[in-house]
Amino acid sequence: MNKKLLITALVISALTIYNGCSKLTSQNNTSITNNKSNKEGNKELNKNIYDLSVKTMDGEVKQLSDYKGKVLLIVNVASKCGYTTQYEGLEKIYEANKDKGFEILAFPCNDFGEQEPGSNDEIRTFCETKYSVTFPLFDKVQVLGENKNPLYERLINNSEPAGDIGWNFEKFLIDKEGDIAGRYKSKVKPESEELTAAIDQELKK
Repeated sequence: MNKKLLITALVISALTIYNGCSKLTSQNNTSITNNKSNKEGNKELNKNIYDLSVKTMDGEVKQLSDYKGKVLLIVNVASKCGYTTQYEGLEKIYEANKDKGFEILAFPCNDFGEQEPGSNDEIRTFCETKYSVTFPLFDKVQVLGENKNPLYERLINNSEPAGDIGWNFEKFLIDKEGDIAGRYKSKVKPESEELTAAIDQELKK
């Protein structure tokens, strides 16, 4: 009888240890899964553009770090677009804020409806004669597809909301430290309260 009790006790003890180990393994697996999810969910965004360079219309390389301490508005532009008249608003806010440390960087782009087919010289002449543009115009870029310009690769993947450029005259606001501070769709006019208030806020920092 004592032998049977001993065997029963041993069996119960073994089952208890097994169940405890199973729970511990399950908890560890859950912990690993949660940690993995947290790491993926907390993927750090690279909102800074100062390590990048762009090309001017004259073919010169321009380091974006040269703009340190200034507030930037980066815009993909086109000459034959329904939003082309926004050049007027862009020039207006540029004139109002350029002495406060504000710059507009305009990048001609032919990705949408082939609405910027001209050469750099043709684009510059159009902007200067039609809209009296004085802010910097840069070399034509692609903002979509595999040949997307590195600057736009950075902008679209590290802004809110993330995702491809929707159309011409989409705008990215960059703060004085080179970080993306805002993204504005094409329909947001340069002189709108929404955008000018955001620019003013960054200039005051």
